[in-house]
Amino acid sequence: MTQTQPDLSVEFCGKTFFNPFLLSSSPVSNSAEMVARAFEAGWSGVAFKTLNSDRIPIIHPSPRMNPYDYGSKKLVGLQNVEQISDRPLKDNLLDFLYLKKHYPRHVLISSIMGFSNEEWAYLAKASEDNGADMLELNFSCPHMCVEGSGHKVGQAFHLLEKFTGTVKKAVSIPVIAKMTPNITDITEPALYAKNGGADAISAINTVSGISEVGLEDLVPKPNIFGVGAVSGTSGPAVKPIGLHFIADMAKNGNLGLPLSGMGGIETWIDALEYILLGASTVQVTTGIIHYGYRIVEDLIEGLSDYMTQAGIQTVSELVGRSLPHLQTTDHFDLNRQGVAEYDLERCIGCGQCYIVCRDAAGQALEWDTANRRPRLIEDKCLSCMICSFVCPVPGLISYQEKDSRWQRQETPVMDPALESGLKLAPPPWL
Repeated sequence: MTQTQPDLSVEFCGKTFFNPFLLSSSPVSNSAEMVARAFEAGWSGVAFKTLNSDRIPIIHPSPRMNPYDYGSKKLVGLQNVEQISDRPLKDNLLDFLYLKKHYPRHVLISSIMGFSNEEWAYLAKASEDNGADMLELNFSCPHMCVEGSGHKVGQAFHLLEKFTGTVKKAVSIPVIAKMTPNITDITEPALYAKNGGADAISAINTVSGISEVGLEDLVPKPNIFGVGAVSGTSGPAVKPIGLHFIADMAKNGNLGLPLSGMGGIETWIDALEYILLGASTVQVTTGIIHYGYRIVEDLIEGLSDYMTQAGIQTVSELVGRSLPHLQTTDHFDLNRQGVAEYDLERCIGCGQCYIVCRDAAGQALEWDTANRRPRLIEDKCLSCMICSFVCPVPGLISYQEKDSRWQRQETPVMDPALESGLKLAPPPWL
């Protein structure tokens, strides 16, 4: 019997995307020529690089990016001081017309950033008049040099609400507000955006950071002729932050808006994690910078295969599916405990587990020097599983739940005589 092919299409703000994968507003969506190649590769939509009204000239620093590599792992993060589009507004709007003429099924989102109330309205109306299907309001760029722009607005909630309202009055197409992660609680500005009339929320933009400092010249990177700056970090390194904020907004019962997630997506698993935590669509930049537009082929194939194996027909069935399992830590069942379990037949005798357990965990391993094997002392194991993280053999060390009657033993004091000299005042609440 032939199984029905999963349907990857999603409904978002009244528009149908034939898959949930979009280019985010960034260097990868800078022109019609680039976006057209992405559409041909399989991306269903684009948030075009943020438009400039031509009132304030935009000049990009040089060099504008720096890779953050960690050991042999390339591009774990990307540091950039990219500004909004430096192209004339007319050129960008002509690109909109071209894309809508040649790719009418694809969704075109115009990212805009104004520097005044009137400018937000002007860019919004110009975008709608030239074919944009919806708008994304950039309240989140962490390194725009113009005062009163980017994440400075995203951190000033009354301005965020005001500009959202201004745009909503100027256009009839859906409006997405793009949130900054450079804030404590992302749900608060998202609620202000909703009050202003936002139809959806996207997050996250890049995280303010300094990925590395050049040891030869002591300048934070990217080094702009001897000057560095706190700027935007993206890539796999920021994915935990992106997932956290998407989940926070998805679980907030007062928000109730569709979400577009981004931050560190390179694989179909990354994308699926965002979907499971509440995002209906996902946007990608650094993954494309690393591997090119064709990564969308793997995103489509991976998600489709997963849905087939799981017996899931539509992406909407996956949106937010992990949220019921996401609780605060006071919901943990502390009566259930466990230990690490070792498959010593596969052990290569490197001793890394012994080192980390002794130096960073419960000192629950002894070392058999003759056989070069660890020996677990179960009643000292903290079940932190650090040993499994550093083991070079996948799956050799696993977690095993213990019988509920099992109790961890207290580690005795090294010198019992020390107890007689212990000084401990009564707790103040007694």
